[in-house]
Parts: sequence; structure tokens; C-alpha cells
Amino acid sequence: MGKHQNSPTAKAWIRLKKNKPAIAGLCWIILVIVIAISGYSIAPDGTPDCDNQMVRIKLQPPGFKTDVALIHNDLNIPKRNIISRMFFGQASQYKSIPIKHHEFVNGTLQLQTFDDDALTYEGITADKFKITQQRFLLGTDNFGRDVLSRLILGARISLIVGFIAVFISLIIGITLGSLAGYLGGKVDDAIMFLVNTVWSIPTLLLVFAIVLAFGRGVGIIFLAVGLTMWVDVARIVRGQVLSVKEMQYIEAAQAFGFSAFRILFKHILPNILGPVMVIAAANFATAILLEAGLSYLGFGVQPPTPSWGTMLNENYGYAISGKPLLALIPALAVMLLVLSFNLLGNGLRDALDVKIKSAS
Repeated sequence: MGKHQNSPTAKAWIRLKKNKPAIAGLCWIILVIVIAISGYSIAPDGTPDCDNQMVRIKLQPPGFKTDVALIHNDLNIPKRNIISRMFFGQASQYKSIPIKHHEFVNGTLQLQTFDDDALTYEGITADKFKITQQRFLLGTDNFGRDVLSRLILGARISLIVGFIAVFISLIIGITLGSLAGYLGGKVDDAIMFLVNTVWSIPTLLLVFAIVLAFGRGVGIIFLAVGLTMWVDVARIVRGQVLSVKEMQYIEAAQAFGFSAFRILFKHILPNILGPVMVIAAANFATAILLEAGLSYLGFGVQPPTPSWGTMLNENYGYAISGKPLLALIPALAVMLLVLSFNLLGNGLRDALDVKIKSAS
């Protein structure tokens, strides 16, 4: 038990726990992950893409509530199980109409809508009509959609983009960086030429080129963002490998005749995971910013799929027209998540620092 507590990993975790900003960032990241996974099961609007549009109540303030008449649309919509609903939502069997008043007159349903229109429906039976009260904690957007629901689902897009982009960047960066650092010579020259070439291209320009070449699908966004971040990983891994491969235990492994593959993946890479974890956290934050920026500019996730960048794109004009919360809410969400990853990255850097290890 004492040996486990004195292990480098245990010591690093103890140091990380003492870093309150890093732990606060980690807690916020975990909370956002839980919210993103829960998705439609906790979103007030459980329809696919949280796209239940009630234009009659557009641009309502946070806390707004109203009665809503739900009228059966007579469509045969298959009901999904609880897991499918949580990840993909459930199309509604009802048409939603915000109302101020309703009554039955001679078998006819008469509605006074929220914007004072008069609607009548004949032959509506009790099983095809109901009244419910809905509250919109963060208000509604320009299409009358629930802002909170779209914010919850937007977290899923940001995290998926960040995870896949970081995964791609780590695979490419670790592979090329370790080969360049360990093999050296012409291999190192060729890889570093590629790294420096990609490094010289502005990030957004490279992302735009990839998106324009392959389309604007969600999968292309993952690929485009991942392909712009591997150079940082490759440069750091190369530098770490150049340093570690001069250690005596690496020379001993080479003397025993172990293959370069075994030495790299069993002796070198496990000892440089600290800096890789730090750059991964930083790249996660960068990926979230890139996705939000792309969606804001119209090159990212396409409507009606909600993302924080798309919400900014749709609502930035209201920031100076009396309804700033529509733009501030997704902007604040992006800022807090990016800040959390940066704080966690700083905490990992301090916790995994070799000098601190030796002093502990």
C-alpha cells in the first residue's frame, strides 16, 4: 500500500489535488460531460436537434412561461426506447401552439394564440388535445426554440469535436514525432520539413481549405480540426524522445537487441506521457475554440444541429439590440469550458513536472 502511495502517478495526483483551479476546471469538465451524455433526457425540448420551433414566442426573456396547446398531428411516428431517446431525441406526435386562452364551443376547439391570433379546430377529441405549461429557463431564440435545450445539446458537439480532434492529433503527432526523434537523420529531416510546412500555414486557412475541399459535414469538422493540431504534438514528442533516448536504460535496451518499435512504445513513450497529456488538454481547448469559430463563420456544424458556435452565429446581432443574453450564453459556455481545459492543463503541467517530482 505504501509503495502504491509513493508511486510517481500517486504523487502527481496528490499535487494535482492541491491545485484548486485545476480541480475546479476538472469538476466543470466532468459536469459538462455528464450533461452532454444525458443530452435529450434532461433537455426540456426532447425533439431531434432540439428544434421545436414556436415562432409565436420568439425572443422571450429567461424565465418566460406560457400555456401550450398540444394538438395531435396524426402522424405515425415510431416511439424510441429510453437509450435511443437520450442520444437521438424523439419526434413529437403533437403540434405545439403557445396560447393565452382556449375553450370548446359546440364541439369546436377555439384558441387565442400568444400573439392574439384566433384558431379553430373541429372534431378534436380529448385524446388528441391537451394543455401544458412550459417554462423557458434561458428564454427562446429567434425561432422560438428553447435556448437551454440547444445549449445542452451544443455541449455534446463541442466535446465530440474536441475528443476526436485530439485523438487524431495524438495519433499523427506521437507517431511522426517519435519516429523523427528516435531514428534521426533523413527521417528526422523529412518529418520536420513536413511539420514546418504545416506549421507555416495559418490554422484557420488550413481548416477552411479542408472544409471547402471535402464539404461541411460534422465528420469533416472532426478531421479538419485534428489535422491542424498534430504539429504541436509532433514537435513536443520529438524533443522529449531526443532527450530520453540518451538515457542509460534506453542504451541498455538497445544493447539487448530490442527492436526500435519495442523501445519506442514500451520504454520511451510511457516516460513522456506527462508533456503529451498537457498538450492534449491544451489542444482540447483549441479544438473547442476552432469548432465554435468555424460554426460562427458558417463553415462548421450546419443548422438545425445545435452547437455553441452556431448559436453565436444565429444570435450575435441581438447582442446590441436589447437581448444580449442570446449571444452571451453560448459565448460564456465556450469560455468556461476552454478556461477549464486550460486550468487543467496548467495543473497537469505542474503535477507532472520532473523537477517537482524529484523534490517530492
